[in-house]
Amino acid sequence: MADATARPATPLNLLVYGINFWPELTGVGKYTGEMCRWLADHGHAVSVVTAPPYYPAWKVGKGYQQHAYQSETWTTVASVHISRCPLWVPASLSAVRRILHLTSFALSSLPTLWRQLRRRPDVLMVIAPTLFVVPAALLLARLYKVPTWLHVQDFELDAMFGLVLGGANGILQKTALAAESSLLGKFDRVSSITPKMVDRLAAKGIPSLRCSVLPNWVDLAAVFPLTGDNPFRQELGIDPDDVVVLYSGNMGEKQGLELLIDAAHALRQHPRLRFVMAGDGSVRQRLQQAAAGLQRMTWLPLQPADRLNDLLNAADIHILPQRADAADLVMPSKLTGMLASGKPVLGTAAADTQLGQVLQTVGWRVEPGNSQAIADALEGMAADPDARRRRGQLGREYAAQHLALHPIMQRLNAELSALARSNAAAVG
Repeated sequence: MADATARPATPLNLLVYGINFWPELTGVGKYTGEMCRWLADHGHAVSVVTAPPYYPAWKVGKGYQQHAYQSETWTTVASVHISRCPLWVPASLSAVRRILHLTSFALSSLPTLWRQLRRRPDVLMVIAPTLFVVPAALLLARLYKVPTWLHVQDFELDAMFGLVLGGANGILQKTALAAESSLLGKFDRVSSITPKMVDRLAAKGIPSLRCSVLPNWVDLAAVFPLTGDNPFRQELGIDPDDVVVLYSGNMGEKQGLELLIDAAHALRQHPRLRFVMAGDGSVRQRLQQAAAGLQRMTWLPLQPADRLNDLLNAADIHILPQRADAADLVMPSKLTGMLASGKPVLGTAAADTQLGQVLQTVGWRVEPGNSQAIADALEGMAADPDARRRRGQLGREYAAQHLALHPIMQRLNAELSALARSNAAAVG
């Protein structure tokens, strides 16, 4: 729990604007929620303009309305005030449907954003995805002289052209990326989650003095190595000698999970390997169809936060597949919990990517796009428990040194305060 007595010298009024938020359990919504909760619990007044939770199931959560405005207060130590705006959630995804989905939130949230900015918060923080909200956010922030911070979790346009539109290289792509660079350059502060993603910001023309690294984090008190019998393994009837390969999180296009299914087929005669797939997403049904006949593969729904540590500790090996064309466009948010659990991680990534560099230091890495390499690596890891234990310990140490929640939030707190002070001095 946050230390409620640790108050900033000057509490800020902060407005956070993004399509994903608590109580979403994975991805951007999870991290934006944890950030807002920490800032509120440490003395700031935090308001959020967002959509109803819908990710990763692509279905609006129970108790929320897709087509109505809603307000709520999330109270932990302190309170976060949330304004939910309507959005269209497609039943199936395509490039056009995704654009319409994002546009629906950009339009519906505009009146709420305007009302919030009229109150002159000290800082507006916009979370990308989605860039569709950026033009109006910048215009209104300039109107009311509110400093702006953009935090980039995914390079949305790069990923869209690379993953969804198949690398289309024409006037549409060039125009969109030029507009993106122009918009990014208008923010007072721009951050992203890895050094290589910040380098990509610089390549898009953002001055380095305005860029910073704000990595995704993990609460080391909430995710930690466990000893003794694991409740998930007991519930699933997993033999103590079985080697559990766990994937937990979003099941979408950029994960490249088809490779894991292919590797499981190649290992279907292995006497000890057991696969557990926990999560939800746009490709889950397709993956389950591809996994038909795999007797040693178990499918679980996305687990609530209070069961996450038990789930992560049920693994002997965490698996983190990633498509090659997603390299350094996104950094898998699920990696933080995997490392903090003290269990080893096998991932697919090129050696020169941020993910590849981390895996080579504390886990195992294979080249993306090669299901047989995944199968071979899993077979070798299954046979070497001592190596798994050592790599798991290295992962936990890495998480403690680089990904701990409180030091990251304290740096963010200092930078937000500096931005607010600089703006106050500039506007007199």
